[in-house]
Amino acid sequence: MDTIEVERVVAVEERNWWYRERRHLIGRELRRLGRPGLGADVGAAGGGNTRVLLDHGWDAVAVDASEAGVDAARRRGIDARLGDARDLPFPDAAFDFAMALDVLEHIEDDAGAAAELARIVRPGGAALVTVPCDMRLWSAHDEALGHVRRYDRAELAEVLTGAGFEIGRLWSWNVLLRPVVRMRRRASTGCDLEALPAWLDRSLHAVVAAERVLPVGTLPGVSLVARLTKR
Repeated sequence: MDTIEVERVVAVEERNWWYRERRHLIGRELRRLGRPGLGADVGAAGGGNTRVLLDHGWDAVAVDASEAGVDAARRRGIDARLGDARDLPFPDAAFDFAMALDVLEHIEDDAGAAAELARIVRPGGAALVTVPCDMRLWSAHDEALGHVRRYDRAELAEVLTGAGFEIGRLWSWNVLLRPVVRMRRRASTGCDLEALPAWLDRSLHAVVAAERVLPVGTLPGVSLVARLTKR
């Protein structure tokens, strides 16, 4: 992620509906794990999600390949390291939990990056991975963000199990808004990340938040989420 994109994320993630609901998702998964430990946020950009780990009592570190991302995270008081997802600056089995949120789609060698994520997690430790799904949603938005691909379930499962993870759950996210996203992406000319009017932001957040209780995780969505255990 380049400097401009990091600055864009940092500017909107506090108030943007998509980022807020994803932070809720992370918090829910952390509560499932119980007692906090050592956590890593790989591809952390400005560390917005790393703060969820810290808020839940984890001893957490952010790592990003961009100096702009590392600097932004450090300005927020986060322990941040410069490092490539394919060559992380940590020893084997160093963490109880690691997450790579919307990272693998940026990397040609996604299998290598997934294996590196698995390497830094202790056996029996946990991980959380999210990716954009379905090449039918491919648009100028993906190109602007530097995506290499969007995934289907089988592709993501193959990459993650091949890396040494067991999949506890693999589900779709942002299902209810998929028709809206698909229409918007057809007309997209670049990155869709932007500040929205408050009323619209609240409305979109309410829709995606409904997925917390609705059984829609097996339906087509905009993203895939994988809950993992290191073998």
